[in-house]
Amino acid sequence: MSLHISNTVTIDENEIGISAIRASGSGGQKVNKVAAAVHLRFDIAASSLPEFYKEKLLSLKDKRITKEGIIVIKSQQHRSQEQNREEALERLAELIKSVNTVQKKRIPTKPTKGAVNRRIQSKKKHAAKKKLRGKVERE
Repeated sequence: MSLHISNTVTIDENEIGISAIRASGSGGQKVNKVAAAVHLRFDIAASSLPEFYKEKLLSLKDKRITKEGIIVIKSQQHRSQEQNREEALERLAELIKSVNTVQKKRIPTKPTKGAVNRRIQSKKKHAAKKKLRGKVERE
């Protein structure tokens, strides 16, 4: 079984370390018996990902990526271990896919002459109104 990232990129599940842990938070029945939460670990450098993905992932400022280049994802949303496992794998795939999207370069724009004139006229009108509120001098 493998995790599908794109048409050409897949990750073998042998590269992904998944361990079951007890979920934190308030409990109920079986809270100290069942390990339903999932801890996913994925080593970026040792993976079969293309170099492009590795470089982009390692340069990300994400709290889920350790200094050693290991992605750590904890999933404890669901009651069943299988659902938490699926969610953790989906979140890993989303993180890897996010580095492939290229941000559009922002083209700086300038305000139109009409907009500049309207702004200046508004400022002048406001200044005149403030000036009338000053002290009145008697002759």
